[in-house]
Amino acid sequence: MDNADRFFINGSWVAPKGDQTHDVINPATEAVVATISLGSRDDVNDAVAAAKAAFPAFAATSIDERLALLDRIIEGYKARMGELAEAISSEMGAPASLAQKAQAPAGLGHFMSARKALAEFQAEENQGKSLVVREPIGVCAFITPWNWPMNQISCKVAPAIAAGCTCVLKPSEMAPLDALVLADILDEAGVPAGVFNLVNGDGPTVGQALAEHPDVDLISFTGSTRAGVQVAKSAADTVKRVQQELGGKSPNIILPDADLKKAVKGGVMGMMGNTGQSCNAPSRMFVHADQYDEAVEIARTTAERIRVGDPTDEETVMGPVASRIQHQRVLEYIRKGIDEGARLVTGGAEAPEGLDTGYYIRPTVFADVRGDMTIVKEEIFGPVLTIIRYDSEDEAIDMANDTPYGLSAYVWSGDAAHARQVAGRLRAGMVHINGAALDPAAPFGGYKQSGNGREWGAYGLDEFFEIKAIMGYEAA
Repeated sequence: MDNADRFFINGSWVAPKGDQTHDVINPATEAVVATISLGSRDDVNDAVAAAKAAFPAFAATSIDERLALLDRIIEGYKARMGELAEAISSEMGAPASLAQKAQAPAGLGHFMSARKALAEFQAEENQGKSLVVREPIGVCAFITPWNWPMNQISCKVAPAIAAGCTCVLKPSEMAPLDALVLADILDEAGVPAGVFNLVNGDGPTVGQALAEHPDVDLISFTGSTRAGVQVAKSAADTVKRVQQELGGKSPNIILPDADLKKAVKGGVMGMMGNTGQSCNAPSRMFVHADQYDEAVEIARTTAERIRVGDPTDEETVMGPVASRIQHQRVLEYIRKGIDEGARLVTGGAEAPEGLDTGYYIRPTVFADVRGDMTIVKEEIFGPVLTIIRYDSEDEAIDMANDTPYGLSAYVWSGDAAHARQVAGRLRAGMVHINGAALDPAAPFGGYKQSGNGREWGAYGLDEFFEIKAIMGYEAA
């Protein structure tokens, strides 16, 4: 991978100030696919200084100029879609079909969505006798995860550029290769020097330095709630804006009037997609007592038909989890579920047949679980589904809301109006009715310990502006 040992700062690929490195491991083969340099506080200072210097001129560009820039980025992204998909698959194990059809295209979708939001954006409005103006917030720092790497990078970088902000990106050191490709795309599109900067590194060093930096005006973090709390604490001393997209333990309520087979199959496939490594995965399935045994059997047969294997095989549905650490963590949760008395319907802690190399896990389903079990309460971030019995709709809603998280929720019903009523009682930032897909124009984000702020579309663009009130002036 070109420039793996360098950082992109002030429009150029530059050598790091230190000599620490990190091997990027292909989770399907356990082989090293690249070795990246790890940044230091000095590298962060250089990148932030470049972003700060570039901000006044870039903030002064017109909307039309930024629209034209986004158009060039979009065309450059399309031309290198295959390269991005290949990088994502090799660095975090997404099956080739998923990388080509979802992982890489998700990033393109965010640049297109940001462009649309900017084209419809109103920078000024009259309120009473005053003029209210939206102005770019300044230098933005982004810390992004490995599970949907280009999705999470683009949903931050795209609106920042659209708003006229400058930025410093720290991608996950586990999945940094797609970010190197994006840096080239942005450079070739003519993004001005200093507007986009990239420093690879770990959280305790580069992430911490960005969170603490006095010249960073906004920090946007996607990752675990535990790490997000630390980012917020580190950012507090400089009173910068903190945007967080954190953990989830999403409920999936199947109401008695739903198409049971379709709902259960949809829930299982939604859970096992991306090997369960999605913060909004529907990990807790709630089924009425009268339909419970049938639902468990549908879930079992659905999970056992999922093809697990080599990500380069076009027939593979589920690849490995992203790292050895993640592999060990998920297997420990599975063992804990068994030890705490949950019924293992299918899957388990043994490696899938014929897959002794690589970080593979069987699609796993638990039934007869209690609300106090670890697998019900904690985010596993792997292909593990729990099915929970309920006797009444109120009970299902109470159990669904009984979590510190509130990112996504799912409702299945034969009556859309009824599903909408249930959606209104769920404490989550997003609710999917009858398997509805995510909408790049809709706001992405959650309640409670799932974070604060919103990403995607017009609501995501709004996060990158300060609001200024000018009294004594009324625009014509």
